[in-house]
Amino acid sequence: MENGANGDRKRHNGNNGNYNNNSRKRRYRDDDEVERTPQRRRYEEPIASQLRRQLLVIAEKPARSAEDEARGIGRDIANNFDDDQVRGGFLDDMMALLVEQPVKIPFIAAAVRYTNDLNSEAAKEIIARAGRLMQEYLDAGEWREFKFFLRFFACLQGILEGDGVFSVFDQLFDTAADLQAASQEDAVGLELVKIILVTIPYALTSSSGLEQKALDLLENTDIIASASHPLENLANPFPGNGDENIFEYQSIIGLLQKQLVRESTLGWSFACIPRIYNKSDDAVVNKQTLPTVTVPSPVNPGPKPVFPEAFCSLYADLSVESVPTTENIACSLIRDVIVDQINVMDFNRIAVTKFLIDLDLYWAPGTFVGRSVPFDKIKDVEEGRSPWKPEDCAIDAVFSQLLLLPAPEHKLVYYHSVVIEACRFSPGAIAPSLGRAIRYVFKNLEYLDMELAYRFLDWFAHHISNYDFRWKWSEWSEEVGRPNVHPKKAFILSSIDKEIRLSFTKRIRESLPAEYHSLIPDGKEKDIPDFKYNVETTPYAAEGRQILALLRSRAADTELQVPIDAIHSQALAHGVLDPLVSSTDAYMTAICFIGSKSLSHVLSNIERCKERLLAIGAQSDAARRQIIQSVVSYWAYHPGTAVNIVDKLLNYTIVTPESVVQWALGPDALRDGRVLAEWWRYEMVSVTMFKVTNRVRQIVKARVAGARGALGANEVQLLDDTLEKERVGERALFGSIVEAVSGLANGATEGAIIEGEGGEEEGNLVRTWAGRWARVFGRKMAVEEAIVGEAAGVEENKVDVENVE
Repeated sequence: MENGANGDRKRHNGNNGNYNNNSRKRRYRDDDEVERTPQRRRYEEPIASQLRRQLLVIAEKPARSAEDEARGIGRDIANNFDDDQVRGGFLDDMMALLVEQPVKIPFIAAAVRYTNDLNSEAAKEIIARAGRLMQEYLDAGEWREFKFFLRFFACLQGILEGDGVFSVFDQLFDTAADLQAASQEDAVGLELVKIILVTIPYALTSSSGLEQKALDLLENTDIIASASHPLENLANPFPGNGDENIFEYQSIIGLLQKQLVRESTLGWSFACIPRIYNKSDDAVVNKQTLPTVTVPSPVNPGPKPVFPEAFCSLYADLSVESVPTTENIACSLIRDVIVDQINVMDFNRIAVTKFLIDLDLYWAPGTFVGRSVPFDKIKDVEEGRSPWKPEDCAIDAVFSQLLLLPAPEHKLVYYHSVVIEACRFSPGAIAPSLGRAIRYVFKNLEYLDMELAYRFLDWFAHHISNYDFRWKWSEWSEEVGRPNVHPKKAFILSSIDKEIRLSFTKRIRESLPAEYHSLIPDGKEKDIPDFKYNVETTPYAAEGRQILALLRSRAADTELQVPIDAIHSQALAHGVLDPLVSSTDAYMTAICFIGSKSLSHVLSNIERCKERLLAIGAQSDAARRQIIQSVVSYWAYHPGTAVNIVDKLLNYTIVTPESVVQWALGPDALRDGRVLAEWWRYEMVSVTMFKVTNRVRQIVKARVAGARGALGANEVQLLDDTLEKERVGERALFGSIVEAVSGLANGATEGAIIEGEGGEEEGNLVRTWAGRWARVFGRKMAVEEAIVGEAAGVEENKVDVENVE
């Protein structure tokens, strides 16, 4: 036995006896598995977590039935409502979902209705919680969130006792009527009427027997919805070209009113709204009471200014119906949901993009044609079926925000990024829709508001920069020969300039057809412009080079003053009235040349020379304007860089808003009215005025906080004095802009237009540009008066917004 054991051991350690070795390993392993491996505990996901996961993805899977999903969720809520996590965290998530994913409100409401069939107490608790939140949003003036909860209850109308949400509609209308009676310029009342009109369809879809109440309500709302509002002119995206305008202004609420009246003649079908809830034959309808809703008096206008809304579409009412026509209620309902979804989820553009791509999942089957259906195939859709493309509806909604007046809710780059992500998600579907949108806007540039034309220009350059600057430029080749002041030619020139800002000249030149190459001067090829004082024929050339050398060597001010004094002497000898202008040109040009490698380089040099530059401005307004002129002249082939530098000079207070406006639109600049077609000039003035208005708003914000007790009486009085002073300056600046261009717009200063070869055609185009400038800055002034005046409680010097042209 001992020898046998030793033999076994030898075989175990050697190369022989593999069979025994493997058997031994298996035996030991089997023993370990039986004796040592613990049994894995079975994990069961908490029911609240299961419900949360199911609710988060409801309606997102095309292979699943949304009705079955809602019924299953409702059943699980009803059967497990005694679970603390279901009554607590899960319901919190449901309430949050109503705000963050409004596209799913009908589906969530259907789940609650199924819950009500089995457990009315559970449904009662959900309704009570939603009612409390709805009241909180109403009290705070958070109109969008209030609208979401009201829509939720409208989708529950079938289980609500009595009039349900129609009792809330009546309160909202009474409040709107009072607000309109108190002030014709009130816009909060318009918002309340809009909420009523856009919610009625959900209530009528959820329940029958309330059609007459809807008709009575429409008869009342018509008074407000069909009336012309004094602030409408602030919101019109297509004001026209002088006296010519092919676009009719349409307000959101006016459109809703007409669409609902039409729908009433069609039997209130609301075919686009999904019907997810279907009561089983044996289900008992457990009626619930709508929580009490009280409209506060006075109404809280909310944290965001409210203005009338214009309906803007790039596809509606065209020869091919790729989106609902403006007479169809689906036009407003689909747009309303998409816009809300885009704006409430600005913190996650990827999720927003997914909702846009999956748009067809959240509406009734058959509302849209299939995804990615080519545009030229829409006309082949059989009669009686919807030809609407989900991609067109999505892109149309995004552009409605890009082109929203007086201002979009979020920074424009957010909407840029949504479009870019949509193209990445589904290039085959989105790209063709986007191409048609671009062509539509370009075709109608003459009629588009100038500020919106600039937004579109900015978006266009940014967008194609993400796709190797590819665009079918050959489609616009015939525009190359137009005068530079023609809106389409100006758009092309500025697009190329912005693309060069985002890349470099050689690459952009190569991306363009040959006929466009003449639009890119050779000077744009130089990343670092020449220093003009290196040319001997330039006045004060020697002194300019000396200033450059002294700045580079960081010489003392006393040394630098020597060539500056020399320039002064020569300038006086040549009869120059303000020799400081001549020396300032040399000094600022040298700073620009030294800092020409990058923006950080020029900023460091400006910082180092800040004290002298401030002293120059204090001595002479003309010299201060020369600082701007020198920057623009040095960066003549790259005006975007000049705009950035002037913006920084404003931050340093080296130049003032007044000096920027005077330089950009003063008599010297407008001697040739063609400069009004330079988009970079508009950008400079617009950025400058934003700084002015933003400062006033910040003071108002501090003043409001002070009125609530955050500041002492002396501090509040100081803010009042500062606010009054700043508002006077703000009004003066806006007034100077409008006055400067109005003369050209009205033809009162014919001599200011150098007609040259263009003759009368160019003169008319210049006058049109002047009118567009006057309209934009007149609107901006009116908006600030409306916002700041109301916030500060100041009513004097109200602007006549009705006549902003």
